[in-house]
Amino acid sequence: MTSEPRKRPLAPLEVTNVVPRGLRVAAALAWRLAVVALALYGLMLVAGYFATVLIPMGIALLLAALMVPGVDKLVEWRVKKGLAAAIVLIAGLAVIGGLLTFVISEFSTGLPQLQTQVAQSLETIKAWLIDGPLHLRQEQLKDFLDNIIDTIKKNQAEITSGALTTAASIGEGLAGFILTLFILIFFLYDGEGIWKFLCRGVPANVRERVDVAGRRSFASLVSYVRATAAVAVVDAVGIGIGLAIVGVPLAVPLSALVFLGAFIPIIGAVIAGAVAVLVALVANGFVASLIVLAIVIAVMQLESHILQPWLLGRAVRLHPLAVVLAITAGLVAAGIPGALLAVPLLAVLNAGIRSLLSDRDRHLDGDDVDVLDDSGSRPGSRAEE
Repeated sequence: MTSEPRKRPLAPLEVTNVVPRGLRVAAALAWRLAVVALALYGLMLVAGYFATVLIPMGIALLLAALMVPGVDKLVEWRVKKGLAAAIVLIAGLAVIGGLLTFVISEFSTGLPQLQTQVAQSLETIKAWLIDGPLHLRQEQLKDFLDNIIDTIKKNQAEITSGALTTAASIGEGLAGFILTLFILIFFLYDGEGIWKFLCRGVPANVRERVDVAGRRSFASLVSYVRATAAVAVVDAVGIGIGLAIVGVPLAVPLSALVFLGAFIPIIGAVIAGAVAVLVALVANGFVASLIVLAIVIAVMQLESHILQPWLLGRAVRLHPLAVVLAITAGLVAAGIPGALLAVPLLAVLNAGIRSLLSDRDRHLDGDDVDVLDDSGSRPGSRAEE
């Protein structure tokens, strides 16, 4: 009886050959994607831990991108750099403080009128609920209001806790504002020196490429902030004029809300417009709210189809889907500050990566990039062009 020859075990190379090629490629991609996802998750954890520092730094960088052109213009007029930074900073704070003071004053002035109109609107709604097609009884409305009051009383502890949390948040916001102001001073005064110091930590063989890419990124940020501010002004003026014509109370504070909301693309303008429509509905009735809604939609269409493609499209080339996804991710990760900083961060990364991948930037140095011009964010463009 002959025994069958024993099969020798397959060598590692032979085992690899047995596995289908598609499965090998999928496995290689899978572990690489897992490593990248783990690294991104680690970066998110670190960013979340240092959020109290990173968020003020990001906001200071946005403000610096808005104010740097003014500082450079004063330096061209032979004003010393420190004095120019101080003048621009004080002027910016004066404008913001004056705007907030004016808005709060207008809100305080218009609040009694709004309260009267809201009371009248509530009486109208109450009469419609009783005499209208629903034919509700007075007792049903009373029971409904009593249930609301009882719910508030039962959750009084949670409400008080929320108020204390809000007070703590105000304190943190004040500390963040002071830190943002402190960082902004140094960005305006010595931003160039700070960037050169950071570039020294990059290997010498790629230092010029990183320098050019970083300047492209900052040029993209300057163009983004400048264009977004212009779009915000147009949105606020357009909607504010419409609210004033319709006779909606608090037109000026609502316009300021639209202006601030426009710095969060798409979502901010929609939320601010919805608040304006709601105020018009409560204060002026259904027809007025429809008119305000039409005005808001018309201004949003003007923004999305004309202003943003014209102003932002030349320097910040971002697909609308990428903008929405970035805002959503920022909102989930860091709330309103995350939504505010998500699109500028995406624009900076987009410009920097495009520069690193461009062959036309390979033979440039940092001085060839004009960070204050819209063309400065495009690969291959020079300061003298």
